[in-house]
Amino acid sequence: MNWDDTAPHTAEDAPGAPDRLVGADADGEDTAVEAALRPKDLEEFVGQERVREQLDLVLRAARARGATADHVLLSGAPGLGKTTLSMIIAAEMGAPIRITSGPAIQHAGDLAAILSSLQEGEVLFLDEIHRMSRPAEEMLYMAMEDFRVDVIVGKGPGATAIPLELPPFTLVGATTRAGLLPPPLRDRFGFTAHMEFYAPAELERVIHRSAGLLDVEIEPEGAAEIAGRSRGTPRIANRLLRRVRDYAQVKADGLITREVASQALGVYEVDARGLDRLDRAVLTALLKLFGGGPVGLSTLAVAVGEERETVEEVAEPFLVREGLLARTPRGRIATPAAWAHLGLVPPQQQAGASGQQGLFGA
Repeated sequence: MNWDDTAPHTAEDAPGAPDRLVGADADGEDTAVEAALRPKDLEEFVGQERVREQLDLVLRAARARGATADHVLLSGAPGLGKTTLSMIIAAEMGAPIRITSGPAIQHAGDLAAILSSLQEGEVLFLDEIHRMSRPAEEMLYMAMEDFRVDVIVGKGPGATAIPLELPPFTLVGATTRAGLLPPPLRDRFGFTAHMEFYAPAELERVIHRSAGLLDVEIEPEGAAEIAGRSRGTPRIANRLLRRVRDYAQVKADGLITREVASQALGVYEVDARGLDRLDRAVLTALLKLFGGGPVGLSTLAVAVGEERETVEEVAEPFLVREGLLARTPRGRIATPAAWAHLGLVPPQQQAGASGQQGLFGA
């Protein structure tokens, strides 16, 4: 989803990015399944305890005043529940929701058409809000603050601005790159929240809940095995659960145990830490071909056989977060944890064990 020529690449629009089982972006199947698995209220929503508590106060207070809720900005990595929370906000306020995205709003007129058709109290969910065009963004400032937009009629010296009053509404903006939002836009949100990655225990709760909705029989150890390979992301956890379910139905009478989950995810090349083929290819090249680095990104990408942007935006973020790879001014380097994870011995240890002592006869 690359929406303009100057915008930085993200994981979802990196050239050559493979269709990954552990990718956090939703595909067609994910979208359909997520609709059935989404919680309907804050009480049912798993994880993000601090965000839930704060958002509950905001919504309760708005309902008590009989007013629309403040505008809400949700930031965080894909798959953590931003869209789900936007739907919960609408449900908690008893209001309809309109869903669109930044890339769909290329002109101020596109935004004006959406805003002018909103009902009083309606929730407008604007995904990837940082990808909205600049003219539309400037129009949104006035709409959020004064519930008014100026529609320009005509061109040149004869152009006329016609003020259009809007009914009070709640904007819920979602972004994976909060740093790209200009301060004037960010400051107009009454409530901002950053979505954190989930702990394994929270993902286990997500998996048990989803298994119940999907009518899948799963043991606690099986849920723990899937959770440990889900990269802290509920969307990935639900996707892995579906793939393990398929394996269990064919190979294990439908029951998901720890052994069944491990065998199933082995078939799909997702290892115990959630690394897939691409992740391991990057680490293997870094360790075996370049001795753990440092090595330049372009050289590493050629060794892996992927585009530079694919390695940088698709594989590296998780490897860095897991402490397996580090970015330095001299290039990419592997950490001791990377050597241990692949069961390899760093060259320094090999030399110390068998090489240098022999040179001096010690």
